[in-house]
This record gives sequence, C-alpha cells and structure tokens, in this order.
Amino acid sequence: MEFASLAVLSGLPENDPHRAVGLPIYATAAYSFEDLEDGAQKFATSQGYTYARLQNPTTAALEARLTALEGALGAVAVASGQAASFAALLALVRAGDEVVASPGLFGGTVGLLNQVFGLMGVRVHFVAPEVEAVQGVLSEKTRAVFVEVLGNPSLELPDLEGLAQLCEARRVALVVDNTFGAAGALTRPLSHGAHVVTHSLTKWASGHGSILGGAVLARETSLWEHYPQFTTPDAQGRIPVEQFGPRCFLERVRQLGLSLGGMVLSPFNAYLLFQGLETVELRVQRASQSALEVARWLREQPQVAWVRYPGLPEDPAYPRACRYLQGGFGSILTFGLRGGIEAVSRFMAHLKLIQAPNVGDARTLAVHPWTTTHSRISEEARRAAGVGPEMVRLSVGLESPRDIQAFLAEALASVKPVVHED
Repeated sequence: MEFASLAVLSGLPENDPHRAVGLPIYATAAYSFEDLEDGAQKFATSQGYTYARLQNPTTAALEARLTALEGALGAVAVASGQAASFAALLALVRAGDEVVASPGLFGGTVGLLNQVFGLMGVRVHFVAPEVEAVQGVLSEKTRAVFVEVLGNPSLELPDLEGLAQLCEARRVALVVDNTFGAAGALTRPLSHGAHVVTHSLTKWASGHGSILGGAVLARETSLWEHYPQFTTPDAQGRIPVEQFGPRCFLERVRQLGLSLGGMVLSPFNAYLLFQGLETVELRVQRASQSALEVARWLREQPQVAWVRYPGLPEDPAYPRACRYLQGGFGSILTFGLRGGIEAVSRFMAHLKLIQAPNVGDARTLAVHPWTTTHSRISEEARRAAGVGPEMVRLSVGLESPRDIQAFLAEALASVKPVVHED
C-alpha cells in the first residue's frame, strides 16, 4: 500500500471483541494471567501483555502504524523525542565508546550528548554531517553516527546514502533523527541505508502541539552482531542476537528505555498520535506549499538579510532535498533580519503569529533560537549549529499563506531597513 493508505489502515486492531472501527484506549497499569505458567511464559519471552511500563495494546497499535509508515522492522514508542534520542543511543554505547554527531543538532540533543553521555564516559565528536568529515573522526570506539534529516534550525541536509555506506563499511550504526521527515511523509531514511531513526512525535505526528511523544525505529540488519551488548549474555543469561535476531536492538531500547528507564508513553497520547498520523501527509503537503510561498516572499523584503528553505533553488540544501525529500520540502524555514538581535526584538514584539518553541503544529509558530532553544549551549556551539542572533525560525502551519505574509509584513514594518552603500 502507498503511504496515504498505510496512514489510515495500518495498526488497526484485528481482534477487538466489539469490532471497534477505531483504536480503543487501554487505560490500565497491569494485565492478569491465566495461571502461574502463563505469567512465567510472558515474562520469560517478553510476548503478550504484563505491565503497562513494558507493553500496552494502544501503544502497540501506534508502533505498528509507525513501522508501516517508515518501512521499518519495528518501533518502540516512548514519552518524548528527547527520550527517543536517549534510549536509542543508550542501547548502542557503553563507557569508553564514542559518538560522532552533527553540530547542527537540536539544542536539547547537543545537551544530552554533552551533559549526560559525557558524564557516562562517552566521548562525542561534533563534525559536519559529510562523509569526509565523519570519516576523519571514526575510530574503533565509534558506536554511532547521529545526524538529523534536516538540521534544527540550520536546515542542512546530510548525504544520507553516503553516510550509510560509510557506516555500513565501518560497522557503525547510522542514527537519523527523522522528526523533520514527518513520520515518513517527507522522507524515510531507513530506505536510504540508515540503521535507526528517532522521532519527536510531538511535532508532525501529533500535528496540534497538544501532547508529547517519541519513537525509535530500526531496519533489519546484521550490524548488531558486531556490538558486544548484543553478543554477550544479558542479566538473564540470554545472548540477545540469538534470542531476538535483528530485533535485538529494539528489544534493548524497550528494556533500557521503558522497563528500566520508565520513559513510557501514556495510552491516551498514543491514541492521539495514532489519529494524528492519519492526516500527516495532507498537513505536510499543505504546510510545505505555504512555506515555499512564504520563503519566496520573505527573500524580497528589504529588512530580511537571508532566507533558508530547502525548496529554494539557491539554497545549499536544495540538490539533496530534491533527492531525499519525496513529499515536499517541509514546513520549516529560517531567516535573518538586518540589524541583528535589536531588529529581531522589535520584530518579535510586533509579531501577531504565535511565538513558541515547537514545530509541526497546525498553527504557524515563530521562535528566536539564539535566546530560546539553543540558549543553554555556548555561543561557539550555537554558531557551529548555524544559529545566529539575527535568526528567526518559522514553522509554517495551515493558515492561509497570504494571512501569514500579512502578519509578517506588519512585524517587519517595525524594523527599519538597513541600507548598505556601494
């Protein structure tokens, strides 16, 4: 089936006793056993339902839908996008290992790598997400290369296939944060060779900025046979790669992230995300069209120094966007105002669009990354991530693009154009 059909048909329960057309919400903490042997079997095999921290039928339906949309082997749903990044990496690294990461990652991810994994004895190398740069820092200790499908907010687009080939040859997991890929509506990195994708389902999957959620997905691969955590006995004496085969990575994510870490997605949020995915393709197409129209308009405004949007032919990401983004160019754009942070301050004070640190909402959202999403990292790290004090990030929603332009024009009118003499 095509994406649009999978979005509305996949994951629906086939054996509901009441023949429900939609997805039931299983609001329960635990599940009963028929007898001693039934409970022992379920705990020994991780099959069936035992406790809601481990499995839930509503969440399982969401995982099945995400698996179908991303073309994955399986999925593990967790409480947030940050939890997804944490659980995915936690399953791959141990003290003394190394991670290679793009400097243009979401600020929270940079903080996670530096402040959490750094304390765990994991060394992180931040380099441009290009094959040559990554190859230059790979070592025998490298366990993951972590990139975003579109940098947040730099909007740089890595060479996914080139990085995948490099990682496959060096037996290193390529982990791609596909949040900006909109649950596969824009792109599916696993089909380009990535081993793992993570998502903040809070964004496009939800579509309404009302809940938190995240997910880790993986494709079938023999890569895990080269990781000691999958080839040596676990606490139960099982060798994960022999017990679970290619699913051993996902089982470790479920064990560390859910069973031990408690990063559990509520069944109510799973239900809302399951519904949100049914319209994600339509929303992304509409928002992408509007974003392109707004980007073209912004580059003509005298107060605007520059505009970044992958759908503009002059944008550095455009060639790869044409190659990797099959569902449009996305709904995120950034622009810089002449006059720096002082101009941005006046602009934001007069802007009637919602100002909030989220993306993928039905409503257009504006934010100043320098003072919000990336404010907790050093100035050097902010600039390395492509963030400057003059930058505004815009997540274009479902309003009329003409109304969005009108709101922007009103705010830009408060910014005096900077005239440069030849």
